[in-house]
Amino acid sequence: MKNLGILILLLLSFSVKAQQILTLEECYSLVNENYPLTRQTDLLKNKTDLEISVLEKAKLPKVDLNAQTSYQSEVIEFPFELPNSSIEALNKDQYRATLDVNQLIYNGGSIDANSKLKVAELEAQKQMVAVNLYLLKNRINQSYFSVLLLQEQKNLLILKQEQLRSQIDEVKTGVKFGAILPASENVLEAENLKVSQQLSQVNFDRKKAINNLSALINKEISQDVILSKPEFPFLFTGNFSRPELQYFDLQNKQIESSKEVISRSNLPKVYGFAQAGYGNPGLNMLDNSFQDFYMIGLKANWNVFDWGKTKIQKEALSVSQEIVNTEKETFQLNTEMQLKEADYEISKIEALIEADNEIIILREKVLESATSQLKNGVITSSEYLTEFNSLYESMISQKLHEIQLDLAKANYKVLRGENNNK
Repeated sequence: MKNLGILILLLLSFSVKAQQILTLEECYSLVNENYPLTRQTDLLKNKTDLEISVLEKAKLPKVDLNAQTSYQSEVIEFPFELPNSSIEALNKDQYRATLDVNQLIYNGGSIDANSKLKVAELEAQKQMVAVNLYLLKNRINQSYFSVLLLQEQKNLLILKQEQLRSQIDEVKTGVKFGAILPASENVLEAENLKVSQQLSQVNFDRKKAINNLSALINKEISQDVILSKPEFPFLFTGNFSRPELQYFDLQNKQIESSKEVISRSNLPKVYGFAQAGYGNPGLNMLDNSFQDFYMIGLKANWNVFDWGKTKIQKEALSVSQEIVNTEKETFQLNTEMQLKEADYEISKIEALIEADNEIIILREKVLESATSQLKNGVITSSEYLTEFNSLYESMISQKLHEIQLDLAKANYKVLRGENNNK
């Protein structure tokens, strides 16, 4: 017997461990890990790295291989003959092949400014991904608490059915001894079948809700999963911190980087160049033969006057910053309004739950009296069921309000941006 007891304890322990338990915070983490959108962060970084690599290539020497042949109708000729000199006339067909090397020496930091702009764009894009992932928390809340509500409804229906079956057994005893009419047993049995039907419907609805949650977090969830009821000991008030606010700030930084690129684009540019070639004629135009030649030097370019183009471009970017700022202000205003509405909703549901508690206490007293009256044949089973169902309807209403309260608090936390890094 001792060994059998140990075996039973081990089996029960294994059953508890095997049963999947899931929390709301785990769902938040899983959606950040598994949702397809998450992969965009790495893809955006890879894309930016490649684009910056392309920009950096401009600092390397540019090497060109050129070849040209031509025939021209006229060539340079001397209008007179020089004494003791015989200068051949140039050929009208000419040939040239050159290797040209250009090296950027100074461009006013334009390349570095463009690289910084790419980084600023990346940070804004990554934050946009974070915003979209954060908004999924609302969908997780809806799915999670839908499963939790159905879980509570199932537990109440099981409890209701257990009490109903206990009452059926007592009625059967009463019928056997003639204290209760046989029809009373049939009424209770019919109600028992109705509860079984409700349990079946809840099980199907729960399965559908679990599948929706599973698809959202991209992880298989067993149908016997137990969802932990989250605790909300207190809710923060005051300033909120949403990822959207960081996104607006990063947009402004991106615009500032764009202004820097525009400023740098008008600074002087200095290049070193070298050319080596072979052709007819070479650099000596008076030598009518194929020659080797080379040339090295420096060249500079500076767009001194651009007709106010730079100024206009910066003004356009400043307008873009104002647009971003108005979007940020609008977001803050709307969020503050939503927080006030959410706070009112929480207070309203808390008041409903207080009323639910009082109603259940009164319903329990009424049912206790009805149970005694049914045993003594004072009331019919139909009258008993009226009070019995009223109690469980009140209990289900209480559970519904409790889940609604938890959902409202979870949405409130998401709205405020608490733990927005999760």
